[in-house]
Amino acid sequence: MAIVPLLIIPFILFNLGLTGLLGGGETGPWEQVLFSIPMMSGGAFAMTLGDLLIVVALFLLFFEIMKSTRTSNASVVDHLLSTFVFVAYLVEFLLVDQAAHSVFFILMVIAFIDLIAGFSVSIRSAGRDVSFN
Repeated sequence: MAIVPLLIIPFILFNLGLTGLLGGGETGPWEQVLFSIPMMSGGAFAMTLGDLLIVVALFLLFFEIMKSTRTSNASVVDHLLSTFVFVAYLVEFLLVDQAAHSVFFILMVIAFIDLIAGFSVSIRSAGRDVSFN
């Protein structure tokens, strides 16, 4: 389970929303307001389901970057699977009409950052493991 990319979870949740399992209309439930908090300024802070999904993805990105600091054979498989997750985001964004949504685009960018950060952190930590005598 440790090698499964966590950013597959928002991908699955977004697609469940598109199928109508999470409610909503044609573009999914992403504009549905979950709660609204009145602010001292007189404005109101409103959290939509799409905003919540992005926040969840950002927390999962943190754990993905922490996972990328491992130096083992499992990290190579994890990076490969993270690449597949990003490619799945990209293909769906380009080919599925309902995925042309700002929430999905931000999730795709988060998956791209995970991909680049994972490789960068692994390369940096692997360089520190090499010692020459």
